[in-house]
Order: sequence, then structure tokens, then C-alpha cells
Amino acid sequence: MRANYLFTSESVAEGHPDKVCDRISDEIVDLVYREAAKTGVNPWGVRIACETLATTNRVVIAGEVRLPPSLMKKDKDGKDVINPSKFKAAARRAIKDIGYEQDGFHWKKAKIDVLLHSQSADIAQGVDSAADQQGDEGAGDQGIMFGYACKETPDLMPAPIYYSHKILQLLAAARKKGDGEVAKLGPDAKSQVTVRYLDGRPSEATSIVLSTQHLDESWDSKKVRAVVEPYIREALGELKIADDCKWYINPTGKFVIGGPDGDAGLTGRKIIVDTYGGAAPHGGGAFSGKDTTKVDRSAAYAARYLAKNVVAAGLADRCTIQLSYAIGVAQPLSIYVDLHGTGKGVSEDQVEAAIRENMDLSPSGIRRHLDLNKPIYAKTSAYGHFGRKAGRDGSFSWERTDLVKALKEAVKTKAAA
Repeated sequence: MRANYLFTSESVAEGHPDKVCDRISDEIVDLVYREAAKTGVNPWGVRIACETLATTNRVVIAGEVRLPPSLMKKDKDGKDVINPSKFKAAARRAIKDIGYEQDGFHWKKAKIDVLLHSQSADIAQGVDSAADQQGDEGAGDQGIMFGYACKETPDLMPAPIYYSHKILQLLAAARKKGDGEVAKLGPDAKSQVTVRYLDGRPSEATSIVLSTQHLDESWDSKKVRAVVEPYIREALGELKIADDCKWYINPTGKFVIGGPDGDAGLTGRKIIVDTYGGAAPHGGGAFSGKDTTKVDRSAAYAARYLAKNVVAAGLADRCTIQLSYAIGVAQPLSIYVDLHGTGKGVSEDQVEAAIRENMDLSPSGIRRHLDLNKPIYAKTSAYGHFGRKAGRDGSFSWERTDLVKALKEAVKTKAAA
């Protein structure tokens, strides 16, 4: 492990074109879960894989679904087909909440196409009945998922992504509140923070980058910095800003045309922003728009949950966990733990064994343990899926540290044996 180095992570705001698409896709996931609950449909049977594309006043929603009857209608031949009205309404509400009322992208004026269709029967049979007969359902796809935690911040997240997110969260809250000149900022923004590490710990910010849309065309970079700098300093909090820190605020100058009008957006293009800012590996699968039979989502949440509990239990200062799956097979093919040389008298083998004892990592087991069959996903679509506060509605349940005691006891038992 290097002791002294620089590391950089970026974040993007909820109005970034790709994040608009993530938000719409997750609003669709929530809509399906919500309608299932309303109409008495078993949420365990919900299936949705929704992709969104956005460009100038145009949104296209496509993917595969298994829907409650309340989201269906009869076509002219009497066949059941998808009713697009509620999907379009959900997309418009999301765009409005983000704040888009511009000529080139407006929540009311944008044309929305809904191209959802039924889930493949070949995929459905693998998910509905696990090939290894070890769980209620098989994994929705093959793949590898990673979870990570470290002691750099209160939420056990890497410092660069933690502070990059926080800058944009504060600016978005202030923009929506509408007080003063900050209300003239637009929804589209990107941040980036470079952190100097000394003796392996975050010491100071050496560069700060922010590009933010502004609705007043007369503003230049100097004016934008005057508006946003107090929020940046508040966001960095206890992290020192180096005396020679380089500031790059709207370095290209004017940034008026933003969002999908300025750059097309797609679901799933910000997977590093969604996770650990590059400080940990990523398996490659996006989260947004997917129900939790898709292990791209649920197993990544489980891996973060386990890694966070390992660190919170004091078993290590850093922890990376990898899980792997095969489509239609319930149990993971492998569980890998790396404590990065920071283990506190425990080995990776002991932690792996403790994990297997304390959590069923089949898709069904993960969904039960973290209570994931709920409409809780729209709020995950911006500012990271990890390092957030667990909500009373069940959101961000993977951020709980309620497995600490069980992991400690399991590791202690293994060590004694």
C-alpha cells in the first residue's frame, strides 16, 4: 500500500443527462413495485429492466418487464399490452423535480416514447427456478460484483468521491430552495476533487473542479465561482483545502445549454460515480432501471453491506468483497475478501467463512435480508448508491451496520477453533 499519493474522483449532478436517464429508469422500477403493492400482486414476481435515452425534448424508455395488471391495457384485438400513460407521467414528474423547464428540455413539452415489452421467457425460467435448487430464484444474469468500505469518512467511503458528491448535493439543495443567486444555477453539473493522502490518510484537497450550468447568460467563470465557492467550502468541511489548491470553476467559460439538450443521456453510463469513484474495482454492471433479481444491483448492494459491516466491526480498516454469479443459479460461485493488509488479527479466510454463515447470498436471500422489494430506488439514482443514510422507508438498507456483532462472534469462533 502506498502511503503518500494523490487520488481523484468525480461526481455528476441529478441534472446530468445520464443521471436524468438513471432517475427515469429508477422511477419506472418504483412505479412497478408501487403498483404491485396497490393491486395485491406479489412483489417477488416483479421483473423490470428499463433503459432510458434522453436528448433534445425527447425521451425513449425501453426494456423488458413483467407487470401488474394495473399497468396493462387491451389493444384493438383484445390482447394485453403495456399502458404507457403511467410510465410517461412518472418520467415527466422526474424531469420536473430535477428542474428542467428549458426550451430544449422541458418536463411538459418533451416527447416520451414507451417501448417496454414482456420479459424473455428464457430469462424468466432461469430466474424463477434456480438451477442449483438452493434458493427461491436464480440470478438474473452472470457477472461479478464488488463492495468496498474504508475508514476515510464517517460513512466509510473513500474521501474523493464522498466530497465530490457532497459539493453537488449542497448546490442542488440550495438551487431548489431558491434563495439568492444560487437559484440561477441550472440542474446540470459535474464536480471533481483531488485529495492528497499522507500516511495513507486523506490530508487535503489539492484541486477542485466544478462545471455547473447557469441560467443567466451574462455570468462568466469568475461570477460562478463567487456563487458556488461558499457551498464548496461547506461541503469539504473538515478536509483542508491546500494553500496552493487549484480551482477550476466552469473552466470553459459559459455553460448555459445543459442537460439532454446539450448532450444525449443514457441509463448506466456513470457506474463509477454510482459506486466508489474508482477507489475500488467494479464488475461493470449498472444498477438503475433493474429490479433486484438482477444481481448487478442486489449483489453489489450486498457486497457493500458486508464490506461496511466488516470495517464497522473493527475487523479491518479497508475491505473489498467480490461476489460472482451464473444466470439461473442461486448461490454465488465465489466469495472473495481482501483486507488490504489492514486486518485486525483476522485473516481473509476467516472473514469469508463468517460472511457465508451470516448471510444467504442468493438473490432471494439478499432481497429478504435487505428488504429490497420496495419502491425505494429513485433516490439512489444521483449522488451515489453508497455512503447514504438508511431511510425509514427501507431505502439504503445496505448501509446499515446491523451485522457487526454477528461477524465479530463468527470470526472469534473461527479463531478459537
